[in-house]
Amino acid sequence: MANHKSDPLFNLIKSLTQTEKRHFRLFVNRSGNTEDVKFIKLFDAMESSKSYDDKKILNKVISIKKAQFSNQKAHLYKQILSSLRHYHIGQNVDIQLRENMDHAKVLYNKGFYQQALKMLGKTKTLAKETKHFTIALEVMEFEKLIESEYITRSIENRAEQLTNEVNLTTSKIVSTHQLSNLSLNLYSLFLKNGYARTEDAFEDVRIYFESNLPKVDLDELSFYEKLYYHQAHVWFNKIIQNFPNAYKHAKAWVELFKADELMAQKQPVLFIKGYRNLLAALFQLQYYSQFCLVLAEVEALSKNELIVKDLNSEILIFKFLYISKINKHFMEGQFEKGTDLIPEILEKLKRYEGKIDPERVLMFYYKFASLYFGNDNYRKAIFYLNQIVYFKDVKLREDIHCFARILNLIAHFEDGQDFQLEYQIKSTFQFIGKMNEQQAVQKEIIQFLRKTGKIRPDELKGEFVKLYDSLLMLNDDLYERRPFLYLDILSYLKSRIDNTPVQEVVRDKFKTLK
Repeated sequence: MANHKSDPLFNLIKSLTQTEKRHFRLFVNRSGNTEDVKFIKLFDAMESSKSYDDKKILNKVISIKKAQFSNQKAHLYKQILSSLRHYHIGQNVDIQLRENMDHAKVLYNKGFYQQALKMLGKTKTLAKETKHFTIALEVMEFEKLIESEYITRSIENRAEQLTNEVNLTTSKIVSTHQLSNLSLNLYSLFLKNGYARTEDAFEDVRIYFESNLPKVDLDELSFYEKLYYHQAHVWFNKIIQNFPNAYKHAKAWVELFKADELMAQKQPVLFIKGYRNLLAALFQLQYYSQFCLVLAEVEALSKNELIVKDLNSEILIFKFLYISKINKHFMEGQFEKGTDLIPEILEKLKRYEGKIDPERVLMFYYKFASLYFGNDNYRKAIFYLNQIVYFKDVKLREDIHCFARILNLIAHFEDGQDFQLEYQIKSTFQFIGKMNEQQAVQKEIIQFLRKTGKIRPDELKGEFVKLYDSLLMLNDDLYERRPFLYLDILSYLKSRIDNTPVQEVVRDKFKTLK
């Protein structure tokens, strides 16, 4: 049977642009005639194939025996990476810096110590200018090696100068790593649990944050120290639901890059992520006018080839740009218009398959379901909610799994699927119990749905009013309002009380946001 499994080499070849393919052929041809080189023929065979099939590829390249196939693939993989490294060196300062380090090493090994030091001096200056302090430290360690082994007499007081440079750079690196570690761990905590849901959870994350946040003078920090400082504050404030502070630090994050155009071009991923968090905070604050201004900036950024210059940045900006476009429709109450985006998003998700983390895909599905629910298309909502409910790794974004099940319950109720409602209630209650997610909002909703079969039609409106009043009180409780960040249950209940579509209720609220 033919092997149709995904293959890293095949995927790499298929990811190459036309100019990258052209450069690869020039790169491997630099040493002369390559007509008989086996790995070139293997490249041509894979490049012309629509799917990976090792048997068909071997049939195309008869000069490669089956026993040689693995080694030839490994060699081709390395050659492509070398070509890409050479091709992209002008766009990646860190690659340039490491190449300079390699050249200095060659000069050192040949005994040209002064030339090696000169090369290292230029490399160190560029590393400091571009904020690559870890590489700068490597350069200094190499300089120390040369100075300690050979009396170069390059400058007076060289030892003292190098020692001071190393100490200063090391302190910056230590501080940067402390802040970046804090930021990463808070981000991991958010992915695992979402927003804090109990007083104990609030207190735990506060203690962790304050005990791990180094004491710093913000004005004296380097670029990366400031970046990770704001990142850590963004994640901390998101977790504790302090969205004004999350907005403040996300805005500072973006402004940091705006003030340094070179760093925005050198670190486009971090720049784009700043915008992602800024738009998320504005959405939570329902700051519509500012949200639209920032969204317009991101639209322009998505067309900026100096920022979106590779597949990684292209995928990143796609993910949060389209989430933000959907959020804009949520604020406006334009659910039907929002569903028009779904086919385009699905096409892009298929195009980027394997390159987008599952957490983002689940978020898209939840947004799709919410759009269809708001548009009274409960069957479509249930379809996308089931993609989440039956996803294997429930530990990934437990919060999304929880509220997908809650929304699924309500969608089944609205769609009249009473025969499945009891099972759905039992399943959801068990899931919430396992993840210790039993907040008052979930309990109130499940309790209401459990008794719907016993409520007469003429009593239903009164029950909706009771549930609405109960939830409205919980919405003002800091430790109970978390579910409302995922599920606009109050708008749904008001629509049933007033006998109007959900999107009409949301549009009425939207008038106050303009």
